[in-house]
Amino acid sequence: MGDSRESVRKVERGPARPGCPVRRGTDGTWEVRGYAAAREVLRGAETVQAGLGVETVEKMPSRIRRPVLYQDGPGHREQRRQTARFFTPRRVDEHYRDLMTRVAEEQVATVRAAGTAQLSELSFTMAIEVVSDILGLTHSRPGLKSRLERFFPEEFGQPGLTSLRGLYWLVRQNANWLRIHLADVRPAIRAHRRRERDDLISHLLAEGCSDAEILGECLTYAAAGMVTTREFICVAAWHLFDDPRLLERYRAAEEPERLELLREILRLEPVVGRLSRRATAPMRVGESSVAPGELITVFVDEANADPDVVGRAPGHLRPGRVLAQGAGTAGLAFGDGAHRCPGAGVAVLEADVLLSRLFALDGLRMTGRPRISFKDEIGGYEIRNLTVTTAAPG
Repeated sequence: MGDSRESVRKVERGPARPGCPVRRGTDGTWEVRGYAAAREVLRGAETVQAGLGVETVEKMPSRIRRPVLYQDGPGHREQRRQTARFFTPRRVDEHYRDLMTRVAEEQVATVRAAGTAQLSELSFTMAIEVVSDILGLTHSRPGLKSRLERFFPEEFGQPGLTSLRGLYWLVRQNANWLRIHLADVRPAIRAHRRRERDDLISHLLAEGCSDAEILGECLTYAAAGMVTTREFICVAAWHLFDDPRLLERYRAAEEPERLELLREILRLEPVVGRLSRRATAPMRVGESSVAPGELITVFVDEANADPDVVGRAPGHLRPGRVLAQGAGTAGLAFGDGAHRCPGAGVAVLEADVLLSRLFALDGLRMTGRPRISFKDEIGGYEIRNLTVTTAAPG
């Protein structure tokens, strides 16, 4: 499945395994690496969401409504239908673009004034502001960014009751839930009960959701919309800094071409590299038969480099690729099927709004080498120490 030339990926998740697009792993899990088979799994009606803490959510009392990420079937489809209006291209352009522009210009002003900044901080601020507006999480006490940093630490521990470390993480995460509830979600709910707004929290209140259910939904969107967008912006900037021809093309392009270029980077560097599903009925995946209850893992990074779909040099950036099988230019980086990320258009636009303004700064450069860490469960990555500066080297 790989290219004969070296891949230009910044994030290496391990060697690719060319050959059979579907195989059974040593632990019994089905591993899907071919694009066609991966899309078949993600679109399949015979699967449900797995991984991402689903097992913990399933232990919650049945009376508690699950966040949309953990729903499947008719209820999930209806929730997605009702909230789709928050993510339409027209809504994104008319409701969020001005906000993105304001926040991006504030971040650029920060770099210009200080001469240097951490891109992960700039991009996280952008993502928090945009997703908070979509949610209606706009009545927070100061410190939302630090509370989210604590809730989504670079290294997670496993909460539990059988060890001191497990107890520490159990207490820590419960305290983090409480902080965000008291400082961010509860004030927003109170404000929305006084005056209805056109955002997600108002929708959830109209659906009769409890405070705890709204908290769970907000944190789900924070993980899916804030954390992942931060990493996407960082990896895109890294590629642009390291490839002068790519950067020249990006700077000279109009917005539609810039967005296509960013989607090509995301195809190569999907922030979430593993998606898991559990079969609920006998199904065929490629040439293999999968039994009910079996776990299927889609290797998004490898499916996105399937030469049968993306063409030659799949490990290289070639903006303007024409992908086969009706694939979008980002491949499966936003998932597919019922659980495809609804905010895909939001993420790509906010990345462009920030990066296009950042790279317009005179003398902008990256100093040092960024550091990468991994979230093994989802094959995800975090990029830190990507320092941008306008100061002359000295």
